[in-house]
Amino acid sequence: MNIKITPNNLTKLEKIFEDAKYVLRFEKGSFNSGYCILEHKKVVVINKFLNLEGRINTLIDILSTLPLEEEMLTAESHKLYKQIQADKPVSQASAEQPGEEKTEE
Repeated sequence: MNIKITPNNLTKLEKIFEDAKYVLRFEKGSFNSGYCILEHKKVVVINKFLNLEGRINTLIDILSTLPLEEEMLTAESHKLYKQIQADKPVSQASAEQPGEEKTEE
């Protein structure tokens, strides 16, 4: 995804999670990938020590793998989410198993 690294774009990405009723938390921890997803509780924990570019790239990575209820998104959030989904690598989409618990650390 070709998105500019700006605080405004970070806010737009965070809004997608908010619209989808996910709790987005920035905390310290020993995350190998920079984040952890607890799908059943709809919580996403991001390493708070990531810089702006790291946060944006991490949120894009998560959104490209996380199935969201698109009808819950606002028009602006839905448009950005569709762009992220369109840029998802094909190999990643076929490698996912439905209903699989995702807890990366």
